[in-house]
Parts: sequence; structure tokens; C-alpha cells
Amino acid sequence: MATRTANRPASRPGHKPSRRTRSKPVSRPARPSGRRWSKHVMETSDAMDLDPGVFKSRSPAAIAAALKRSAESSHRRKAGPYQSAMSMLNFYINRGGKNLTDAQKARLEKAKGELRSLFGRG
Repeated sequence: MATRTANRPASRPGHKPSRRTRSKPVSRPARPSGRRWSKHVMETSDAMDLDPGVFKSRSPAAIAAALKRSAESSHRRKAGPYQSAMSMLNFYINRGGKNLTDAQKARLEKAKGELRSLFGRG
């Protein structure tokens, strides 16, 4: 009878112990340049219909007013106008990430406060 060590089970006749190998990383197909999933979400989701360039405005009040107008007139949204507008603003801030300048981030954060006041939420 074969002796066992503490960590290894007895081998079966005709059975090779498996070698631990690292699996190869799954390769993803190359994405065509210029295509972004977040752009696809903005265009095709049931969130809202936005005016083009709404987030490029220099005024937080103008951004908030445009979001409110879009949220209230949109037929694609599933939630209420306030939640849809705030969600779209947060989505843009989060997806912008490190590509937004500090000034742009500050303007968009101020737009959140403007949006709250437009909807009477604070």
C-alpha cells in the first residue's frame, strides 16, 4: 500500500496528477476607434432625449434648466423627471471621469444644486 503525505491524497492507478496551469486571459475583439459604450447608452437607453451639447454650457443654471426641460418632455424615461435628470447628470459626471477638468466638474456639481432647486428638492 502506498503511503500518503498529509496534503496529498493517494493516487489512483493510471491517473496522472494534474498540473496547475494558469488559464490564458480571454482576448476581446478590438473595438473600433471612436466607439464608446457610454455614447451608445446615451443614444439608445430609455433614459431621456437630451438637447445636443447640453453639458457644454458655461452656466450651471442653463445645464439644469436644459436637463429639466428634457426630462419633463421626454417620453423615453421610466422614472420621474427629477430622478431622470439627476441620473443623467451623474452618469455624465461619472463617465467623464479623469477627462473632465476641475472647472467642468465644479460646474456640473453646481448644476446638481440648481437642478434640486428647480424641482423644489432642496
